[in-house]
Amino acid sequence: MKRIAVLGSTGSIGVQTLDVVDRSPGRFEVVGLAAGSNAARLAEQVRAFRPRVVSVKDPAVARELKGLLGRSAPEILVGAEGAVAVATLGEADYVVAAISGGAGLRSTAAAVEAGKAVGLANKESLVLAGELVMATARRHGVPILPVDSEHSAIFQSLAGHNREEVRRLILTASGGPLRTVPAERLAGVTPVEALRHPNWSMGDKITIDSATLMNKGLEVIEARWLFDIEPERIDILVHPESIVHSMVEYVDGQVVAQLGISDMRGPISYALAHPGRLPLDLKPLDLTQVGRLHFEAPDPRRFPAYRLAYRALEMGGTAPAVLSGADEAAVAAFLSGRCGFPDIARLCSEAMEAHRAEPLRSVEQAIAASDWGQAEVGRRVG
Repeated sequence: MKRIAVLGSTGSIGVQTLDVVDRSPGRFEVVGLAAGSNAARLAEQVRAFRPRVVSVKDPAVARELKGLLGRSAPEILVGAEGAVAVATLGEADYVVAAISGGAGLRSTAAAVEAGKAVGLANKESLVLAGELVMATARRHGVPILPVDSEHSAIFQSLAGHNREEVRRLILTASGGPLRTVPAERLAGVTPVEALRHPNWSMGDKITIDSATLMNKGLEVIEARWLFDIEPERIDILVHPESIVHSMVEYVDGQVVAQLGISDMRGPISYALAHPGRLPLDLKPLDLTQVGRLHFEAPDPRRFPAYRLAYRALEMGGTAPAVLSGADEAAVAAFLSGRCGFPDIARLCSEAMEAHRAEPLRSVEQAIAASDWGQAEVGRRVG
C-alpha cells in the first residue's frame, strides 16, 4: 500500500486526487493533508481518509477546523512550515504537490530533499527552480512524475523509447476562450470573457493564463527541466478539442501522441500508480463522436505571452522566476480591472527585461526573484 500526502488537498487537483484514491480501495493510505483556508472541505476529507497530520493556512483556520472535528481532529499544523512538515512526513513515501502558484515551491522542494517520490501538479516549482529541484531529485534518486495533462502525455509518449532519439516535444494548447476573438477586440476583453474556458473548469489564474497562452510558455519551462531537453526542441501546437494532450516526435519522423477525454483524474491516476495503471470508471474517449481534430500554430502577434518563456530560458538563472511572479501580479491586475488584457504580456515583458538575471543557487533566491517580479508589475500598474 502506497502511503501518500496531498499538498493542496482542497483545491481542484487535490480533490480529484482523493477521488482517485477513493476509487482504488486498498491501494493507498492518506497520511497527511495540507490545505489553505477551506476548513469545511478539509474537515470532510479528514473524516473520509483519517490522515495523521494536516496543515492549514493560519491559526484562525486551524481553530475553525478543530471546532468542526472536535475530538476526532488529527494533529493540526499551520502556515508554510506546516505544509513543509506534511511534505516531509516520515510515514509518507509519495507526495502529491498541488499547492498552486509559487507558494508550492518550498513544500515541493522539501519533499524531494526528503527523498519522497513526487506527483507534480504545481508547475511553478519547476518554473521558479527547475534546475535545482531536478538536480535534487537526481541526487536522491527519487522520481518526479508529472500530473499536468500535457506533461503526463509526454511522459507516457516517451515510455519505452530511447530519449536520445527524441527530435522534439510538442505541447498542445486549447487556445483558450479568446482563440477566435478578432485581434482588434483583445484590448477590450473583460475578465468575464477571458474566464469562459471552452474545455476545462479551472481556477481564475490558470484560466487567464490559458487565454493569454502564458500557461503554455510556463509549461515549456517546466518541460525543459522535467525532460532535460533544450527549449528550441519544445514546440507548441494549438488544438481546440483538447483530445491530443501532447506528442513526441522522434528522429525518424514518427510521432507518438497520448489521447484522452478532458478529465484530470486520468493523468493523476497515472502519476499515482506508475509504472502501472488504475482502473477508472470514466467516460471513454469516443473518436466517432469527436469527429475531426484541428491543429494550428499559435499566433505570437496576438498572444505574445508564451514567447516570453523562451526569452526567460535564454536569459537563464532567476529570469523564469521573475516571469512567473510578474504573471501572477499582471493577471491579478487584469482581474481587478487595473489593466487591460494585452497589458498582461506587456507588463511581464517589461518586468523581465528590467531584471538582471543571476545564477540560481537556492530555493529562497528563486522565491525572492518571483516576489521581485510581482512587486515590479505592481509598481508599474500603480
